[in-house]
Amino acid sequence: MTKYYNGKRTRNVYLPDSKDPFRLSRSKIDLFLNCPRCFYLDRRLGVSQPPGFPFNLNSAVDVLLKKEFDIHRAKKTAHPLMKAYGILAVPFSHENMDRWRENFKGIEYYHQPTNLLIFGAVDDIWQSPNGELIVVDYKATSKDEAVSIDADWQISYKRQMEVYQWLLRQNGFKVSRTGYFVYANGRRDKKAFDAKLEFDVTVLPYKGDVAWVESAIYDIHKCLNSGKIPSTHEDCDYCAYRQAARREEDKFNN
Repeated sequence: MTKYYNGKRTRNVYLPDSKDPFRLSRSKIDLFLNCPRCFYLDRRLGVSQPPGFPFNLNSAVDVLLKKEFDIHRAKKTAHPLMKAYGILAVPFSHENMDRWRENFKGIEYYHQPTNLLIFGAVDDIWQSPNGELIVVDYKATSKDEAVSIDADWQISYKRQMEVYQWLLRQNGFKVSRTGYFVYANGRRDKKAFDAKLEFDVTVLPYKGDVAWVESAIYDIHKCLNSGKIPSTHEDCDYCAYRQAARREEDKFNN
């Protein structure tokens, strides 16, 4: 049986004395903002949170949307969704597009003051007539109500888009503050499954603010170089679990 958690790892652990740039993904920036303690345990001590199971249906939607938009990218034409929502843009063509969308590679920027190599893999990029790039993120779900990006937990979605906007700007591109979430919502109102899922697709605009990114990178660098594990985060379920387990183990052993 495959083990999903293999304990402490030694690769991609931050070493304060190392001169090599340290790769830091967009998702790990979000982890730091959610819980510095879990981030420190992960990137400095090599003990990650247990991984979640893959959302294969969401991944399938992601892959198919990319294929669909790539057809219009090759033709340099607007996708029907762009026309339906009055978005003046076409899918952006660039020699590095495939790399930018590849996990563990993505768009990169070397932040010289901290020696951190920031990276993240985008879902898509569109381009407006004035040359501005538009960051696009695909999302998939299935619920009865209309989709939105208004829930508190969706702050991670917004940060994700903002990091991509920041990365593109650091690479010298002109980037629109407005990005879009292409949100596919699996319909539950059909009479039967009939071996297929049908989706309503909504395009949601979001105006990003990247002002926080630079300071977060400096805070992460300070955290990584600290000799002290950050305090337990009150809103972190992983921290709460570790504390509860430790208390019960102590009671049991004593």
